[in-house]
Amino acid sequence: MKFGKRLKQQIEESLPAWRDKFLSYKELKKLVRQISSAESCVEYGKADAEAEFVHLLNNEIDKFNVFFMEQEEDFIIRHKELQQRIKRVIETWGPNGTKPSEAEYKDEMAKIRKDIVNFHGEMVLLVNYSNINYTGLAKILKKYDKRTGGLLRLPFIQKVLQQPFFITDLVSKLVKECENTIDEVFPVEQEDEEEIVKEQRAAITVAGKGIFRNTVAALLSMQEIRRGSSTYGHFSLPPMDLPDSDLIHSFQLNSPIPIV
Repeated sequence: MKFGKRLKQQIEESLPAWRDKFLSYKELKKLVRQISSAESCVEYGKADAEAEFVHLLNNEIDKFNVFFMEQEEDFIIRHKELQQRIKRVIETWGPNGTKPSEAEYKDEMAKIRKDIVNFHGEMVLLVNYSNINYTGLAKILKKYDKRTGGLLRLPFIQKVLQQPFFITDLVSKLVKECENTIDEVFPVEQEDEEEIVKEQRAAITVAGKGIFRNTVAALLSMQEIRRGSSTYGHFSLPPMDLPDSDLIHSFQLNSPIPIV
């Protein structure tokens, strides 16, 4: 699949509020065509055309950084709130709580579990957001250098590697902590696992659209982007290790909504 189509698909499968935060790939591609044409070089001069292209790229990076850091800050707050909710429920309705109640405990913990899985899904989507936008920048810079004879790609990618939107260590750490919390606080018996998956798929929604579907699509996209191919090179993201890929594949096969 060509990158432009993949990006369009990712935008469509993202959360509605995120859709204008992705790379303006079509606009950049159009500008590359204009710069590489003889008429453009005569009208503007190569230096001016390159300056316009770089200006647009810098605006895109600023857009990525602002959005990514806002989401990251929100995730830190939400992570703390979820931990506090778990502690409060255990201390109130747990077996050794101030008001022990198995019914209240199970009801509140079920709500928290759904919120955690929902939260985990949004964080996976943000990591995918970083991946897809970095890949788009690398591809448009490669296209620019090839068509214009310029040498923007190397220095610009070196700059991108230092940008907040590219550095996903904190979000990845929060993702892992969410997974550990689910394992430790909400252990699932083997016979209950299928039922839990069905329940989450039916109940976990964001803005009226299933985040479960979006998250699986994002994981599959990251795996595809990071997989070595004939076009794999120095600026490609490293191959991604998804230990749960078989589980994701089974979700895809069993889901009433096809993941494409």
